[in-house]
Amino acid sequence: MTAKNLSKIRSIDDLHGPAGRLEAVLNSGQPDAAYAVLVCHPHPLGGGTMHNKVVYHAMKTFSSFGLPVLRFNFRGVGLSEGAYNEGRGEQGDTRAALDWLDRNLGLPILSAGFSFGAYVNLRASCGDPRVKGILALGLPGLAEGRSYTYEFLAQCAQPKLFVSGDHDQFGARDVVEKAVASAAEPKRLVWIEGAEHFFQGIPQSPGPKLSQMQQEIALWLKNQFGLSQ
Repeated sequence: MTAKNLSKIRSIDDLHGPAGRLEAVLNSGQPDAAYAVLVCHPHPLGGGTMHNKVVYHAMKTFSSFGLPVLRFNFRGVGLSEGAYNEGRGEQGDTRAALDWLDRNLGLPILSAGFSFGAYVNLRASCGDPRVKGILALGLPGLAEGRSYTYEFLAQCAQPKLFVSGDHDQFGARDVVEKAVASAAEPKRLVWIEGAEHFFQGIPQSPGPKLSQMQQEIALWLKNQFGLSQ
């Protein structure tokens, strides 16, 4: 993947959520960037952090378009203050990150999340007029005893891209297809063949599938938003 900008990364010290300071990093973008980006990480109780491989590869794709990308740790993860709050408080953390981007960069926002982060970000971003597009990677259905429901997507009118592995153990195909079918337009659902939840290969199709995931994100940015690398 070509990169418009090998972005510099810096720690963010002034991002505060409802439970306290949130550890965050910003990959800088081009001065003429059309959007700023937020990427949310997977479940804290499963070891999810802003350095997760899927989150990192999503960030790299956005950065290749010259866009500044903010990643942060939910409450109780890494150096972030507070404690895990079953997805409710984490929505407040996400809104605080959106506020930070708006306040500091003043650009329209594209928001993204992986797994638990996809759910939390959809809840926080849907209906926010500052968010012009939403990316959901590995949308969860039933994961380690936690069930996710998506009735709210019927009122979510921003452009949405859903990308999942066709062997996702936490997002069964029928569950994801039902959730996406209920969502307001515009929307697009892409299945990565031979990929499980973390976009790694299955025995019949070994090897990581992260590059295919990145290609789908890039196509969406080009086709939906007219961006170029």
